[in-house]
Amino acid sequence: MKKLISVLGDSAIERGGDKFNFAFSLGKALVDNGYRVASGGMQGVMAAFFEGAHASKFYTEGDTVAIVPSFDRASANKYADIVIATGLDIYRNVIVANSDAVVAVGGGSGTLAEISTAWTLKRLMLAYADCDGWSGKVADTRIDQRVRYENIPEDRVFGVHTADEAVAILEKYIDQYTSTFAGIRAGL
Repeated sequence: MKKLISVLGDSAIERGGDKFNFAFSLGKALVDNGYRVASGGMQGVMAAFFEGAHASKFYTEGDTVAIVPSFDRASANKYADIVIATGLDIYRNVIVANSDAVVAVGGGSGTLAEISTAWTLKRLMLAYADCDGWSGKVADTRIDQRVRYENIPEDRVFGVHTADEAVAILEKYIDQYTSTFAGIRAGL
């Protein structure tokens, strides 16, 4: 089964800008390396990511999964293959963050909420370090001091500068990030 990698980030970006170029190259590189990709399915970073996935020579129908906030399937960007119209508005962020790994690219408060959720869900996390927004702020940091994985002392939001660097980190760590969130308990 293909691993699912989600992207989080700005809903409005400049085509050809750094965030667009990184998200596009990341989507392409992930599909080139056998991953399936997901996002909130809207515009900006999410559309660039899916457009890149479609540009891969290994792309097949079903490689892009949009988890949209409304009940309107047509609200997804044109590169979405599978559209899950949740009707959950911002609460769908938990679903987006519950992938095998998560990559943040820029982003505002919605992205910050997804980053925090992914951290709590014990997901492998990466952040594009070379931009404004939350990904640049959390790159190479820990969201809090909890020990999520005893066997991964370097656990953090891994800062990345290129799509190739992101793929290398995924290849190195993705099979080690296998725990799931067990619910909120006293003392944890």
